Amino acid sequence: MSTDYRKAREDLGVRLRELRLWAPGGRLTGTQLADRCGWHKTKVSKLENGLQTATPEDLKLWAEATGQPEAYDELLARLRGFESHVRSWRRQLAAGHEPVQRTIAAEYARSAVIHGFESATIPGILQNPDYARSIFRRYAELQRSKQDTEEAVRARMQRQEMLYTSHKRFRIIVGHAALRALICPPSVLGAQLNRLDGFIGTDTVQLGVIPPDASLKLPPTGGFWIHDERLVTVETWHAELWIDDADSIATYLRVWKTLQESAVYGNDAHNVINAARRALGLREGA
Repeated sequence: MSTDYRKAREDLGVRLRELRLWAPGGRLTGTQLADRCGWHKTKVSKLENGLQTATPEDLKLWAEATGQPEAYDELLARLRGFESHVRSWRRQLAAGHEPVQRTIAAEYARSAVIHGFESATIPGILQNPDYARSIFRRYAELQRSKQDTEEAVRARMQRQEMLYTSHKRFRIIVGHAALRALICPPSVLGAQLNRLDGFIGTDTVQLGVIPPDASLKLPPTGGFWIHDERLVTVETWHAELWIDDADSIATYLRVWKTLQESAVYGNDAHNVINAARRALGLREGA
């Protein structure tokens, strides 16, 4: 969890404590408030001390239980303020993967130049339906979220229409591990590698691949995406980070440019992809 996020959650906790202590009907103990809200008594302490992120429902109950329902809008604004930067998967995926795909598609639509890096999976914007289907199923199992695989696949494929928009540019680097990770059946990965290979040489997509024997200045850790140098998105296991401060964006752009020094393009990229295909025991073009 980022320091800024933790501080914002702690500040929200301080405000919640104020509402409890200065309730119009008189000061409430944590136990009294928990009883009114139907919670275990430890939840009040966790929320006030910034150890647990409140839900909008928690905030509504808190405002009503302390006799200050008018405070709900303020509390919700505070929550939305820091959650706009750290978007937990639990919350985002409550309605499934399809709405998440729509949200990120809106950012792609706003962007003219997109820099991306993925170290362990084929980037979503370049996935074929079967590969995407495997990814969505795996993550829905992990997050125990709604299974809306087909809807999510359709949304992802619709976003890929932007790859053929003449005024957009996609500058994408893929780590060699992504070319061999069997997150799907070998035949599906083989077809995905064929599709990936097909983007080499297109006018809207600049595709680089980091070979397994490349000399690296930085370890290729998790993936990230830079939209017009105004926004960076980073996926972690528990949340998606939306980063919009200039210094952090500049850092990610430096990372991307450093990783690019280890990537190969054109026919060299084709050879790396074809080597991964051969490792699957699949013929070129199969």
